[in-house]
Amino acid sequence: MLDPARKYFHCTDRERAIFEAGIKLGGIFHQYIGVPVNEGNIKEISRAIEKSVSVQPFVKHVSVEINLGGQSTSFQYTSLSGEMMDVRLTVEYNGQVVRAGMHYVQDLNYPLMYLEE
Repeated sequence: MLDPARKYFHCTDRERAIFEAGIKLGGIFHQYIGVPVNEGNIKEISRAIEKSVSVQPFVKHVSVEINLGGQSTSFQYTSLSGEMMDVRLTVEYNGQVVRAGMHYVQDLNYPLMYLEE
């Protein structure tokens, strides 16, 4: 893919791939937290997130799984939180492939974004 922004990045292709993965994961977290979810719309919300991220530059693959963990309110839904999301993302920039993820890590009590490979 042609990169019209390349001249603004003073880093290696691998560093750029890592940057792009981080931007995508941060976008997922901050755009979708708070979305109303229940068992009836989990698959649609997951697919919508995947489809919106997959059109962004350099994304080769994205998968999103949402686990409600039994959470619900009296109104039969809850708000999406980082603790519920399990995201896997593959970004390729000039042949440099980066696999990153976001997953709630119990030991840290935190939805961690990290590099897998």
